[in-house]
Formats: sequence, structure tokens, C-alpha cells
Amino acid sequence: MGFATEFKEFAMKGNVVDLAVGVIIGGAFGKIVDSIVADLIMPLVGVIFGGLDFSNYFIPLAGQTATNLADAKKAGAVFAYGSFITVALNFILLALIIFIMIKQINRLKRHSTETAPAAPAEPPPTPEDVVLLREIRDSLRQR
Repeated sequence: MGFATEFKEFAMKGNVVDLAVGVIIGGAFGKIVDSIVADLIMPLVGVIFGGLDFSNYFIPLAGQTATNLADAKKAGAVFAYGSFITVALNFILLALIIFIMIKQINRLKRHSTETAPAAPAEPPPTPEDVVLLREIRDSLRQR
């Protein structure tokens, strides 16, 4: 089997395609959560704590005198702990949302298996060679 054929077989397996779709949706979902945190939650937190803007909290490491993070980064190294707080909040919110989604999916799966009627268990058909061997056995017993 050639390399290209083997790679195509690997790439087209269901799990790989499902994973690719999950990564793409996860990236888009991550952008939504980033926007929720940056545009909705952090401004509210800032208002609650007296107008704080976490995105501009930094410690200059190169002696900068800039008043915002973007200008300070242009002038040299900075310890941007405000950005870290925002990213950490993004992660916590994203993890919480995914946890709730998985919990609900598991609940729905459990509920659907509990309510589904059980199918009657039918034994599988006996193979033909076993049937023939039983007939031979029975005919030998009759002799």
C-alpha cells in the first residue's frame, strides 16, 4: 500500500474527521467566549470594582513610562498580568460551559436509554454445520 493511499485511509476514518470538525467548532466557540469575556464580563467587572480595566494592568520591565499596554509593549518587555487575568477568566468560563454541555449530553443519553423499550433478545440462528453435526449425532444414537 502506498503512502498516499495509507494517509488517505487514515485521514478519512470517522474519528479523525469528527476530531477535525470538533477543533474547527471549538475554535469558533473560543472566539465567542473571548468576546463574551472581553466585551461583556470584563467591563461589568471593571464597573463593579470602580472602573478597573484589567487589560491595561502591567508592570514595565524595561523602565517604560507608557500608560497603556500596547505602548508599553512597543517600548520593551512588560509583565502583563491584566491580560493573564482576562485569559484565565476566558479559560474558566469556557471550561464551565463545556462542563455544563457535556453534563447535559450525558443526562440526555442516560434519559434516552432509560426510556427506550428493550428489544426482545432472539438467539442467533444456529450455523448450518452445527445443525448437520447434530443430525448425524442423533442418527447415530438411533442405531
